[in-house]
Amino acid sequence: MTVQPRLPPWPRPPSALPAIRLVEPPNGARVTVAGLVILRQRPGTAKGVIFLTLEDETGIVNIVVWRKLYEHFRRAVISGRLLRITGRIQRENNVTHVLAERIEDISPMLDTLLTPPRGSETG
Repeated sequence: MTVQPRLPPWPRPPSALPAIRLVEPPNGARVTVAGLVILRQRPGTAKGVIFLTLEDETGIVNIVVWRKLYEHFRRAVISGRLLRITGRIQRENNVTHVLAERIEDISPMLDTLLTPPRGSETG
């Protein structure tokens, strides 16, 4: 049996709830989540609503961005690769969404993925 080397933890942004723990807060609770944007959808039938899918090291998070909020955070929604989103949990038919209230583009944190943690240099 081979032992896999332990990888450094993914640089989860401060105060972000991992996707796997979204089952814990009650419906309507305010949470902050963060992850890589893996999907942006703006269906024509959705009346300006945008759906984002974020992925962190534990799973995916479905985000709903209402039109008025999109207008305020447009740049982050369109170009952000790593987002931190604060909003309210909505559960319907065993599907959990976060209804966005605040969107932050924290893409510069991606640079820390390429930098080895201190003390892990080999040589």
